Amino acid sequence: MVIDFFIVMKKVPTVTHQEKQVHVVNGKPVFYEPDELKAARAKLSAHLGQHVPEKRFVGPVRLTTWWCFPVTGKHKNGEYKTSKPDTDNLVKLLKDVMTELHFWKDDAQVASEVIEKYWADLPGIYVKVESL
Repeated sequence: MVIDFFIVMKKVPTVTHQEKQVHVVNGKPVFYEPDELKAARAKLSAHLGQHVPEKRFVGPVRLTTWWCFPVTGKHKNGEYKTSKPDTDNLVKLLKDVMTELHFWKDDAQVASEVIEKYWADLPGIYVKVESL
């Protein structure tokens, strides 16, 4: 099974799952998502929700993502982006949202990942999920 699609986004979410916050209530830590993280999760959910497969992926999968950031300065379309955010931070929230939407049962099924960042005239995220 293979699905692939491109999500056009003027601004690719760069907030990461690691940006959860904590405060103490009755001496116990309570974790929460700041507004920026909630907004990024909602944006990804809205876009990814249009591409949820009829049947979840079972077994190991390869997740390929190309993060296409708007061309700025001296950068050119298709040039690799070597500045922040880091690829591992970008993909974590995406995988969490894909799990919530039932692309698969658990993101632990992602046994192979290809994550690339580019400068692009058409910003967005290319996503490909394939059974291994």
